[in-house]
Amino acid sequence: MQLRYSFRLYPSAGQRTALARAFGCSRVVYNDALRARETARADGLRFPKTGDLSKLLITEAKQTPERAWLGEVSAVVLQQSLRDLDTAYRNFFDGLKGKRPRVGAPRYKSKRDTRQAVRFTANARWSITAGQKLRLPKIGDLKVKWSRTLPSTPSTVTVVKDSAGRYFASFVVESGPQEVLPTTTPEVGIDLGLTHFAILSDGTKIDSPRFLRRAEKRLKKTQRDLSRKEKGSHNRDKARAKVARAHARVADARREFHHQLSTKLIRENQAVAVENLAVKGSPAPAWPSLSTMPDGRRS
Repeated sequence: MQLRYSFRLYPSAGQRTALARAFGCSRVVYNDALRARETARADGLRFPKTGDLSKLLITEAKQTPERAWLGEVSAVVLQQSLRDLDTAYRNFFDGLKGKRPRVGAPRYKSKRDTRQAVRFTANARWSITAGQKLRLPKIGDLKVKWSRTLPSTPSTVTVVKDSAGRYFASFVVESGPQEVLPTTTPEVGIDLGLTHFAILSDGTKIDSPRFLRRAEKRLKKTQRDLSRKEKGSHNRDKARAKVARAHARVADARREFHHQLSTKLIRENQAVAVENLAVKGSPAPAWPSLSTMPDGRRS
């Protein structure tokens, strides 16, 4: 079984520049490949294969003055961007065939996207140094905030920059036998509420933390500062980053609350049932109420 572990990165100024270059080169190759395939589709031709695109858009492109800067980043990063495009097309077509939920067609990436990412596989020869730093080719040794120990040697690492300007390293590892929780007898049903976050079938009421309301004053100030900046200016970019960081703090607090509550519920109960809601306004399927079933189980 594969698991993903994410850790905060603290790159230096030079490493941030190198990462920005990697993000940009990966994005250019992805967009070039998408353009080549869409052009072939419009002309009624077969989709170019990944191998042909790799030769044309990476190997040969590096020899041209217009794309010579592709050689400044690891070739593995560029190859992975082509594989990401393959995955995007496969998910799109599988959605049309009903094999998975529908997703949109692949779209062009922008340098203004709120999330930038590059992936390094084992072929890139990345490593974790003796000093517990993440060594990436043509980027250097990045400082990592290790919050827990990896259960095994990672197979890939993805470096992500979010909208708040924070950097993360996301490792994919093969896990062994999962932790077996002790058997418990309680079973619980959860009814999502309006005045409360949730109400359990035993009558316990869980208050809904107002993370956004607590941060409302800070958010108003940052958004007001953003509105006053001239569009296209460097100061506006800095103000936008402050707004993104304020929202990121709220999202992190909300995610931590959800994680702690869900962990507590699954450790204390043998079975958990959740109310089925029609969140889009369509009639919800008929589900049993949160009451004891004939066989003693809770729905």
